[in-house]
Amino acid sequence: MASVTSADVARAAGVSRTTVSYVLNDTPGASVSEATREHVRSTAARLGYAPSAAARTLRRGRSDLVVCVLPDWPTGPVVDSLLDHLTDVLAERGLFVLVHHHRDSRALAELWRAVTPRAVVGLAPFAAEDVRAMEQAGIAVVGSVEPADGGAFDRSQHDLAVLQVDHLASRGHRSVAFATPTDDRLRRFGDARFAGVRDACAARRLPAPRQAAVPADEPATGTVRAWHAEGVTAVAAYNDEVAQAVLAGARDAGLTVPDDLAVIGVDDAPAARVTTPPLTTVAQPVTPQSEHLAASVLAVLDGQGPPPWPDDPARVVVRSST
Repeated sequence: MASVTSADVARAAGVSRTTVSYVLNDTPGASVSEATREHVRSTAARLGYAPSAAARTLRRGRSDLVVCVLPDWPTGPVVDSLLDHLTDVLAERGLFVLVHHHRDSRALAELWRAVTPRAVVGLAPFAAEDVRAMEQAGIAVVGSVEPADGGAFDRSQHDLAVLQVDHLASRGHRSVAFATPTDDRLRRFGDARFAGVRDACAARRLPAPRQAAVPADEPATGTVRAWHAEGVTAVAAYNDEVAQAVLAGARDAGLTVPDDLAVIGVDDAPAARVTTPPLTTVAQPVTPQSEHLAASVLAVLDGQGPPPWPDDPARVVVRSST
């Protein structure tokens, strides 16, 4: 079925194509009555007219598309919330967000040529050659949401784990284990968080933490039993999904949480409130982070310098699991 064109709208509305163009493109200074504008818009809606993004880009000399490139990470509540807020803020400026999950199998340059975005946002730093290619093509680049010191989605993954150990130590725990994810795509973050647990334990003169990979989709019964036999009384989990596997493993092993084993996660996912028992977790400041990301995009488009990184640290949300 052929797509509806502006000429079709003009014929159905009984006006010129120029008038349709003025109305649908909100051309400044166009002398078109409000009644005619409403008639053209309602006719376009009735016919199912959808303007061509490519044609609009040619007319304006710029695109209204912002591409957000996600690295090869599993998405979760933090990234989902960040993208939702970014989409809402940029929509207020008439910009659309396209999320692209990058895989190493295809060059990013193919994406720029296919969609000609106005700006590209990376949730991890881009390669230098990609940045040069985009800038040469006139595409604004927001290379990363990370601050200059290398943290990701907060001051650092390291600091998230320090908060976990601080909380467990404040509850009197001396022997801590770290439940790391099994997904290799999260290795960078898992390693950084384990380093935070290790450093926090050393700073508090606690024994060196044990570590084990815990699948998020099955009870960590064997791991929990082994830790408990070794005297571990608290577990800092990589995130809330891994923490739920630890909770299920403790239940299967006949252990009581938090009396026999305390558990703390990261992310404050909605499910953390309804686990048995409800999960103590570290909530990341998603709203300030997403606002910073949106402000960074708008600053680049407006030719301004980057906004300051928000000073809104992560916090522990205390529930029954600790």
